[in-house]
Amino acid sequence: MPTFDPIEALAAARHEFGEHGGVNMSIEASTTFTVMDAEMMPAIFQGRRGPDEAGGGCYLYGRHFNPTVYVLGRQMAALEGAQAGYCTASGMSAIAGALLQLCGAGEHIVASNTIYGGSFALLHDFLPEKTGIRTTFVDITDHEAVARAFTERTRVLYCETMANPLLTVADLPRLAEIAHTRGAKLVVDNTFTPLIVAPLQHGADVVVHSLTKFANGASDIIAGAVCGTNEFIMQMMDLHRGSLMLLGPTMDPRAAFEISLRLPHLGLRMVEHSRRAQIFANRLHEQKVPVIYPGLPHHPQHALLRKLGNAAYGAGGILCIDAGDLRRANAFMELLQNKDRFGYMAVSLGYFDTLMSCSAVSTSSELSADDLKRAGIPQGLVRMSIGYTGSVEQRWSQLIDALRTLNLVR
Repeated sequence: MPTFDPIEALAAARHEFGEHGGVNMSIEASTTFTVMDAEMMPAIFQGRRGPDEAGGGCYLYGRHFNPTVYVLGRQMAALEGAQAGYCTASGMSAIAGALLQLCGAGEHIVASNTIYGGSFALLHDFLPEKTGIRTTFVDITDHEAVARAFTERTRVLYCETMANPLLTVADLPRLAEIAHTRGAKLVVDNTFTPLIVAPLQHGADVVVHSLTKFANGASDIIAGAVCGTNEFIMQMMDLHRGSLMLLGPTMDPRAAFEISLRLPHLGLRMVEHSRRAQIFANRLHEQKVPVIYPGLPHHPQHALLRKLGNAAYGAGGILCIDAGDLRRANAFMELLQNKDRFGYMAVSLGYFDTLMSCSAVSTSSELSADDLKRAGIPQGLVRMSIGYTGSVEQRWSQLIDALRTLNLVR
């Protein structure tokens, strides 16, 4: 088991007082900030003074650094064991900002062929058209293919700790070795596995998150985060060449405050998400339902996740069921929502109620039919983000009822 304890790190990072001595940090709603002497302003513009000043930071403008957002970034950095972090208006802005900071026009990225559809569209369609940055997509578990995909212009190897939607677990130490040997950076999306895996502890250079999901937990705030070295975060906020500073995906300080209040119970939530997902996956496997879950011993990366992960938080809150085809997948979800009240047909994940979607026509719909086939995503795959409302037995009875109604189980 990894020795890094993210919850202890978060507790240490949060142990500070609000502006007036409150137990929670204050919300700094100002868009612009004063300086006490005129010479301070050019020093901030030139990057010689900044928010990490001892005894109180130097702030300039809300799009550059905001004190409340800055504190949330420090808390996310603590969870990941990073030197620094900063939070953005969405997970996609965190991903785009990190990649654009690391890659110049005409350079190259190697990426997993099984990633979130929005990330795929960014890499496959948007970046080549707008910047000339091109991506080669590979099976991230085929390390020889990953290595072969590198060129002299490759700057980034990109993957998800646990792939969306097939739940393939990336061998982060091996991927880091491949990237670093070739002078590239390993960028990892850790949205599915907060607390479970800390990619920076296994060789990753940059970690990105959609905080909209598990980190926030209530499906009411869109947000993202980037974690890495102090140097990298400051590069992203540079007034002349910083991707976050100049593209401007600024997080609202009120959103940062709300998410900060939810991070302390992220551990409790992840334990329960994982506990229930494990129970349902075990029972589904016993019923011979085609289920994908990394906590099952027959999952191809089960042993790898046990090696990389923190066992205290389980194997994650997401499982997949292959209903066979799109028609049966849709009927299955409709029964679960409209008859059995098991959960909701909705995209996203990490909510306290179960969310269900058919990946091929929703969160992976940016992939063509050929891309879906290469990634191994079947048309009937139902992705479930398992919630923790209701009792386990109540939810299991609803799930098994829908399965029996459609003859997916005897």
